Amino acid sequence: MRTAGAILQVLFFVCVLAGAGCEPVATELPSEGDNGFNHLSVYASYSPVRISIMPLTEFVCVGNNEEVSGMKVYVSLLDAFGSQMKSPAVFRFELYERVLRAAEPKGRRVVIWPDIDLTEPNKNNEYWRDFLRAYEFDLDFEPGSRQSYILQVTSLCPNGRRLSSEFGLKDR
Repeated sequence: MRTAGAILQVLFFVCVLAGAGCEPVATELPSEGDNGFNHLSVYASYSPVRISIMPLTEFVCVGNNEEVSGMKVYVSLLDAFGSQMKSPAVFRFELYERVLRAAEPKGRRVVIWPDIDLTEPNKNNEYWRDFLRAYEFDLDFEPGSRQSYILQVTSLCPNGRRLSSEFGLKDR
């Protein structure tokens, strides 16, 4: 009699466990009304998460003179997978003096250029270099002789992110 009661208890326990854990698996994506799911959130990882100033960035001579009179800056935006991408953004360029042998090498700000708004497709295409998968900017600047600088580029993305990167430059 005791064994029959124990067997019934074990069978009841197994039935409860088997019935509680089974739920049908959803095969479709929920619609936007279900639990606040938004189909656009699937593409969030394809938006810029990092900015990089490419090593091609340098001071350049314009015209026949040998004096440096500008900078070519190459900037790439990277997504969550590390791939270079094209995206609407507003770019801000700032140049600082480099302080040698200091805990904070970024010294006094030398120049800040007006923001470059690349949220319009035509303007964005004007700066985009597809073969580099990066943006190319020409900035006017006449550096002091043999001076070291730190270039800071900030990108204001449409999703509200503010991405920033720094790059060291030295005049010839």
